[in-house]
Amino acid sequence: MGVGTLHTKEYKELCDKLKEARLKKALTQQELGDRLKKPQSYIAKYERAERRLDVIEFVHICAALNVSTSEILDR
Repeated sequence: MGVGTLHTKEYKELCDKLKEARLKKALTQQELGDRLKKPQSYIAKYERAERRLDVIEFVHICAALNVSTSEILDR
């Protein structure tokens, strides 16, 4: 049985990069959640890699952070 993508090193690194980008923009989880029209808990769960993001959510988060998807993926 394979390991789900939620628990891979690569997924945790992606979540860490998104958190780092949020912190560089000096945004709280609540402020980012407001931009995305999502609760603060949504941000907290993916930043802790407890919630799986799909590609569309990833694109929306990058847009809300005003960073390109390639900027996050290339780090």
